[in-house]
This record gives sequence, C-alpha cells and structure tokens, in this order.
Amino acid sequence: LQACSHTTSKLSSEVLPECDAKYGAINEVVGDLQAFVTTHITRSFEYLLMSTHYANYQKNRLGFEKLFRGLSDEKWEQSIEIIKHLTKRGGRMNFRRWKTDERKPKQENYELYELESVAKALDIEKSLALEAHSIHDSVSRRLEKAHDPEISSYIEEKFAHKLANNVRKLSGYASDIHSFLKTKDSPLALYLFDNYLQKSL
Repeated sequence: LQACSHTTSKLSSEVLPECDAKYGAINEVVGDLQAFVTTHITRSFEYLLMSTHYANYQKNRLGFEKLFRGLSDEKWEQSIEIIKHLTKRGGRMNFRRWKTDERKPKQENYELYELESVAKALDIEKSLALEAHSIHDSVSRRLEKAHDPEISSYIEEKFAHKLANNVRKLSGYASDIHSFLKTKDSPLALYLFDNYLQKSL
C-alpha cells in the first residue's frame, strides 16, 4: 500500500487524501477525541467558577480556590494537548462535537460548601476517567479497524494515571472534610485544612 498512490511527477493543486498522517484507528475514535476536548474545556470553566466562589471576600478560602484553579488550568492545558495529538494523527478538531449527555445545557450551582465542592470535583474526575477508559477500550480491541497502540498508550500515559491520582487525592480530601464536620471545632478544622491546601498544592 503506497501512502500517496495518486501522486504524479507533475505538481498538482489537488488534495491527495492518501498523503495524510492518518493510520491505525484514528478514524474510529476521532469523534470521541473531539468530544473529550470539549468535555475538558467545559470542566475547565466549571472548576474556574468553583474557584472564584472561594476567592471572594466573603468566603476567603484561598486553599480551596487554589485547588479548583489548579484543576481548571489542568483541564484547559489537557484540552490543548488532545487537539495537538489529534492533529498530529491527521485529524481535525470539531468544537461542535459533544458527548450525548453534554449537549443540553445544565442549570447547575457552583457556589458550594467545601464538602459539596470537593464531592462535585470527585464526580467530575471520575467521569473524565471513565471517558478516557472508553476511548482506551475502543483502540485496545484486537480488531483490525479498532486497534491503535499509539492512542492507547497516549490515553494511559497522559490521562488514565493522572485521573486516578486526582480521584485518590479528592476522595481523601472529601473523607477528611467529612470527619472535620463531625467535630465541635469544625470551623477551625476547615480553616486549618484550607491553610494546608494553600501550602501543599
């Protein structure tokens, strides 16, 4: 199989579909990767809204603000990385591609208390992990049209491991905060935990 089977010795302005970077299962998962980008962008803005709630003069929880701002920046940077990888493999980005359940706008509240906000972040990270697993599953099947070790490795290295760490960290935070709220000195405990987040992140 020649990559550019329709080329000739003469210069031509015609588009040569065979002369591109596509191979493997990229055509099978390009839509999933595009949806993964838009999900990351959406989550980035959601985390940004959560961070601004804690940065105002009333709440003044700079540790929680730092936590959610960091997650927002992470999702934004990862969305750019996926686009770069998608184009490296010969695909194009379509910002109108969404997961089925993300097409309808949701009326959600992002001004949450500490435990609720960490629980929401935990749900977000788990949903992203499952989306990454779905893409990985698509390219890991031993079928001719759906096997792509390069994309499989990319998803594992850049997303699966990172998301697993995020889930572990946030679940630990949620457990700690839940314990703090059971004590009679819960406001002080939350204040000290916020200071911990400022210094540790």
